[in-house]
Amino acid sequence: MPTHWMRRAAGTCATLIALIAPAALPGAALAKDTPEKPTLTMAVGGLPGLYYLPVLAAQQLGYFKDEGLDVTLEDFAGGSKALEAVVGGSADVGAGAFEHTLFMQAKGQRYRAFVLMGRAPQIVVAVLKSKADQIKTLADFKGAKVGVSAPGSSTDLVLTVALRKAGVQRNEISAIGVGSGATVLAAVSGGQLDALSNVDPMMTKLTRSGAIKVLVDTRTVKGTQEVFGGTMPAATLYASETFIQKNPKTTQALANAIVRADHWLQTASDADLLKMVPPAYLLNDSALYVEAFHNVRDAYSPDGLMPADGPATSLRALSSFDNRLDPKKIDLNATYTNDFARKADAQLK
Repeated sequence: MPTHWMRRAAGTCATLIALIAPAALPGAALAKDTPEKPTLTMAVGGLPGLYYLPVLAAQQLGYFKDEGLDVTLEDFAGGSKALEAVVGGSADVGAGAFEHTLFMQAKGQRYRAFVLMGRAPQIVVAVLKSKADQIKTLADFKGAKVGVSAPGSSTDLVLTVALRKAGVQRNEISAIGVGSGATVLAAVSGGQLDALSNVDPMMTKLTRSGAIKVLVDTRTVKGTQEVFGGTMPAATLYASETFIQKNPKTTQALANAIVRADHWLQTASDADLLKMVPPAYLLNDSALYVEAFHNVRDAYSPDGLMPADGPATSLRALSSFDNRLDPKKIDLNATYTNDFARKADAQLK
């Protein structure tokens, strides 16, 4: 997303925080200690998407601020691009899919997820209606041009796993990065795609307009289990092991804010949601946004905790996605921790 656009969005966010703060959940900040790093940058792989709604809620409702944090959200076209920012040092923490921690460990770098936002990927694989006569099932994808948020991102992963179950290999299709915001609509209308693997609210908008036909839906826990054979952890906050060890109070403060947002999303009314979300993210259609939210609501973690079978399910999916990843060489216990989320969740009960 262009930097100048993000500056405008940040201004919108600041204004909305002031308006919304009285409606936020009662109670003071959960963190009892002053964060070691109160000012930090978080890389996000597509902030307008509902996939990252807990991050947006934590920022808009002032939860980061309540924890003594000044968080700058830097938005990127996909999770893989956000990861590059974290690894490169321009961001302190990443908001992205759990599987990034597995990929990084395979490369000899230790990154750990410390709070869960999504327990289902929220990704939809669909064929454009104009191509539906030729592409009736996933088995027909050979030679197709498929739009993903960014090659190597979660949208690419879900697409690859689903296609392999249908007997189609990743190298038999062309994956084209189209982002996850309004750029998706431009790619679809521009006629450069045959199919799409992407997130809401765009997929609900395209379904509603009749532009696509849904073939795979991981916006619910049930739909995710059908594709992956287990619980597939999705959006998390993650950081390097070094950052977490050096900044445990900051890490706890971040987890507190996100778990508080996770809780808020379980009970927020449609009106609450529309007050929280910046107008620029509503696509000039608040009813559509609310519909998309209800389509994915089951996917949000209720407590920030990693499900027991989640890491193993993710590793199994990833090793089929990238044969450079050897499951025998991955220490799953080093890719996540529930310590921070468990403490945050306990303080909210």
